[in-house]
Amino acid sequence: MTEKARIVSIEIDEKSLAPAGPDAEHERKIAIFDLLESNSFSVVGHDDGGPYAINLSLADNRLVFDVSDEAGAPVRKFILSLTPFRRVIKDYFMICDSYYDAIRNSTPSQIEAIDMGRRGLHNEGSELLVQRLEDKAKVDFDTARRLFTLVCALHARG
Repeated sequence: MTEKARIVSIEIDEKSLAPAGPDAEHERKIAIFDLLESNSFSVVGHDDGGPYAINLSLADNRLVFDVSDEAGAPVRKFILSLTPFRRVIKDYFMICDSYYDAIRNSTPSQIEAIDMGRRGLHNEGSELLVQRLEDKAKVDFDTARRLFTLVCALHARG
């Protein structure tokens, strides 16, 4: 991908954000920072090839990627069903809760075991995101991981 094929700005619709504790809020901020530092993203069929600004939100239980160019001109809007993500997000939230509890109360080996499971579920969600975006946008795995963290931030736990 070219140097232009990247995200230079990402906003998350505040009304769409699920209530988050300090650990989840911290992860979201890190994901946004890391995403903007290094990513690979290009909209399929967009000849200019970026760079892009993205607004992430939820609408009617669907994930909305509203993509613009750097100047703010609309490029494309992707709407993805959250149904394929539900199981992995639910499992990811459960293991994250266990992980944060383990950090405070468990041995290093127990923390490491839980963290391996957490990373595995995160990878699974990231791979699913790459697949679901395939005909809409091309992203590398690291970009998908950071985007999946943001998808989780949007997804209500209830």
